[in-house]
Amino acid sequence: MRHLPLFITLYFLFFLGVDVAQAQDRLPMGGNRDRFGNQVDPSTQPDSLDNHTDVQSLPPKLYMWKLSETLGNRTLVPADTANLNFQNSNLVDGMRGEYNFLGNLGSPRLSRIFFERNARVGSIFLEPLRSFYFTPEDFYFTNSNVPYTNLSYHKGGDKLTGEERFKSYFSVNANKRLAFGFNIDYLYGRGSYANQSTAHFNAGIFASYIGQRYQMQALYNNFVMKMNENGGITDDRYITRPEDMAEGHKEYESSNIPVRLSQTTNRNKQFFVYLTHRYRLGFHRTTDSRGNPVAAPKKVQPQAPSEPAAADSLVHPADSVGAERLALQNDTLPSAAPDPLMGMRPEEADTLIEEFVPVTSFIHTLKIERSRHSYQSLQEPQDMYADNYFELPYSRDSTYSFSVKNVLGIALLEGFNKYAKAGLTAYISHKYSRYELMALDRRSIDRYTEQEVFVGGELAKRQGKTLHYTLEGEIGTMGKALGQFEVKAHADLNFRLWKDTVNVRLRGAITNTLPSFYLRHYHSNHFFWDNEQMQKEFRTRLEGELNIDRWNTNLRAGVENVKHYTYFGTSALPEQHSGNIQVLSATLRQDFRLGILHLDSEVALQQSSNQTVLPLPSLSLYSNFYLLAKLAKKVLTVQLGADVRYFSAYEAPAYMPATQQFYLQPEEGRVQIGGYPIVNAYANLHLKRTRIYVMMTHINQGMGGRNYFMAPHYPINPRQFKIGLSWNFYD
Repeated sequence: MRHLPLFITLYFLFFLGVDVAQAQDRLPMGGNRDRFGNQVDPSTQPDSLDNHTDVQSLPPKLYMWKLSETLGNRTLVPADTANLNFQNSNLVDGMRGEYNFLGNLGSPRLSRIFFERNARVGSIFLEPLRSFYFTPEDFYFTNSNVPYTNLSYHKGGDKLTGEERFKSYFSVNANKRLAFGFNIDYLYGRGSYANQSTAHFNAGIFASYIGQRYQMQALYNNFVMKMNENGGITDDRYITRPEDMAEGHKEYESSNIPVRLSQTTNRNKQFFVYLTHRYRLGFHRTTDSRGNPVAAPKKVQPQAPSEPAAADSLVHPADSVGAERLALQNDTLPSAAPDPLMGMRPEEADTLIEEFVPVTSFIHTLKIERSRHSYQSLQEPQDMYADNYFELPYSRDSTYSFSVKNVLGIALLEGFNKYAKAGLTAYISHKYSRYELMALDRRSIDRYTEQEVFVGGELAKRQGKTLHYTLEGEIGTMGKALGQFEVKAHADLNFRLWKDTVNVRLRGAITNTLPSFYLRHYHSNHFFWDNEQMQKEFRTRLEGELNIDRWNTNLRAGVENVKHYTYFGTSALPEQHSGNIQVLSATLRQDFRLGILHLDSEVALQQSSNQTVLPLPSLSLYSNFYLLAKLAKKVLTVQLGADVRYFSAYEAPAYMPATQQFYLQPEEGRVQIGGYPIVNAYANLHLKRTRIYVMMTHINQGMGGRNYFMAPHYPINPRQFKIGLSWNFYD
């Protein structure tokens, strides 16, 4: 580890030697748009760059996208070049402090905002590590006309208790359509408290081919996540009343505070291979500048190749209004094309454009996953666990899982003629899963296999400027999928109100799903359960959202009802609540500006009908006050400020090291966390392609109250100085 800073320095110096003189500082993200303001897909455009031989003479141009895992639909996203709030990008408690966590970088976390909790991934051991682990839906694919590289480095604290993280992302195009690259992510957190260090490593490769007829995206990633467990501090008074623990003579250093566990480690190893590809049938169409079809071309004007287009596999961002507003602030998205009917020159009237119009797609998606989880503890207090199934003074638990999922689909595409107002997709999926658990005799292995077959479909309207909607659903027909179903709907309406743009979204879902395998089966030294009798969770959710661009306002409100809610109870075992639980939530995000002064705030209110089974804080608050200015001929953006994170006190879930899960606190010794503001001060700079920040976290330590816990018995780090750097290269 002591060689990591030297390695990173040499890595940066190597790329500094590359000639980037031709690179422009402002990159258009998402390419141009058609006459309706829709983003334009390169796969529908002719190869207008084929005659260019000197690629380095081209100004850099790129766009990025994410995928829906089931069907591989693409969603354009802003490139990771945002200059605001870069200092929050590496915080485990989230950009707005919405997560509970164990205090250290890379530790497990749980969102306090119920509506932002992710659906469980295949392994329950990976879900709490989502600050580091990602799924194919989270990954950014890139298409660019020059090689693109991003290097990031974050560091905090000293050599004994500090943390470091290094990330590298590289993408290059072999030609207009074929791109490939790799990503590396290494995290090491020593921890301010004893026995809580983390070491996570992720490396992967990816490729994409976006042609007119054939399209493919492939991704391989391997994760190795190691985490020492300390079980929390032995007595909260070391934090809340330190004078009582040392007879008033001294205040304990964080590294000297006694903890419950030593020589205890959790390890997770996981890899996935993901492939989605499709073949499209269609025809070529020639239109004039107004988009009207013509019979025979007089003069064909090809469009730029790296421009994304509305097609079956390209969808509007889920948060397009907010994302585009943010992107425009950071010069990553061009504004929509002007109305071609206004101000057209006479010579442009005869300009014709040839485009490929896809009609039908045949889709195949493949995902292969393998996971290993192990827990080892050589020293355990006698009162730490209630049960000892293997009758050993130590624990060496392990489990293994493997799965293969295939999806076959066919899509009738939107917009190939004037009557095709929406796209229609049908698919069938099959998943095979195998699990291995420890047996009671410790000499054999209990093996389980499960198969799931779903059929589903999607009706979607994604083109146009005013109304978009998506209705998707699937139902289980065989194996463990039998009786399960999901129906989800989303609609957004965009319209002008006076001089402003208003966006209204509605989201709804009805699901009936079986709890995941590890909620039904798990065998270990201290926890052993087989719950085949578990009921399916039935959930209904309705949520609305209002965005007003000019006012910088975002308002969300929703309600969800859950029957047979599945959770980890007071004994840290999976349980189900037989009745119904309702959650009401409302969140207001409002940004204010007065000259160079800015105040960005978010207030979240939520109410659980059963705080015993589903405890939630009634109030969560984030506020960021900063000065924003451009200096040095407006090439240097400076953001100076401080933010505060606060949530009301509540009996938050505790953390169980032996299963890496958050569970309801036991009846005896319950504590509340919250009611304590956490203040961070920072300076964030953006110079051309470089982002730099310096930050002092938890600057209010020792001022007022001392209840700085983000999980029961797990205090957050004391005051800590952090720095970070991100550098983009286009060559």
